[in-house]
Amino acid sequence: MTALLADIGGTHTRCAISAAGRITQQREYLNADWSGVEPLLRHYLDRLPERPRRALLAVAAPLQDDHVDMINIDWQFSRRALREALGLQALDVLNDFEALAYALPVLNDGQLLQIGPGHPRAGATKAVIGPGTGLGVGVLAPLGDDWQALASEGGHVTLPACNDAEADLIRRARDELGHCSAERLVSGPGLSLLHQLLHGGPRLPAERLGDLIEAGDAAARSSLETLFLFLGTVASDLALTVGAWGGIYIGGGIVPRYRELFAASGFRARFIDKGRYQRLLENTPTWLIVAHNPALLGLHQRAARRD
Repeated sequence: MTALLADIGGTHTRCAISAAGRITQQREYLNADWSGVEPLLRHYLDRLPERPRRALLAVAAPLQDDHVDMINIDWQFSRRALREALGLQALDVLNDFEALAYALPVLNDGQLLQIGPGHPRAGATKAVIGPGTGLGVGVLAPLGDDWQALASEGGHVTLPACNDAEADLIRRARDELGHCSAERLVSGPGLSLLHQLLHGGPRLPAERLGDLIEAGDAAARSSLETLFLFLGTVASDLALTVGAWGGIYIGGGIVPRYRELFAASGFRARFIDKGRYQRLLENTPTWLIVAHNPALLGLHQRAARRD
């Protein structure tokens, strides 16, 4: 069955069509150009030669009932109202990293960059975490001969410190924010806050910091390294919490942009720095996802399961 796929993040929305085992008609939109989900998807659908009657959406939001309230952009929608407005027979809404988790078993070597050693345990749980506009987390658990993705809001766990310097950063962030979740410092906005806390001055937007990082600016790169270290802490906590002996995958929009810096960073050393559990984590592989639009691939896999 032909289906609309849409990965709706805090900054961009990526749309595609799943049909006959392929992903086609891919388009990317800047969310700031649109007033909400419905007009954006209607624009995409109106330009297709054939309009699908089924849609699968991945959204950066906690999903509990019919009402979807996105966290990092001021967009809300009703699942029922959206389905009716777009003339769909079926609408499935997944958390964005729940959708990404469905892609993990089909990613090939060219779509992954292994960071450090480690070997996945066959048939074991996998997990994915990634900073972008926010910090997403998803889990993929074995279910018989198949897999079941589990939605998570693990990016909002309280951020722990591994040393006094990190404790001071978190304390200063908490003074401003009240609660310092992992997402507050491990995300695009978090990179901006980290840079200001570390180096003073005005809070630079993540786009500006990206330019400085690519230009080799030492201060900006040290801020990025601090983000990578915090990510290593949270990723290893995730591995231990869900028993992700099948591996931890790093997604999101930030880390793939700096793959060489990430590979050379302290991420992996921090990931395995768990005292008595260091050997267990040394055997747990970590991969950076470098595939193009992997959440669409996950939605495509989910669509195929329902055909």
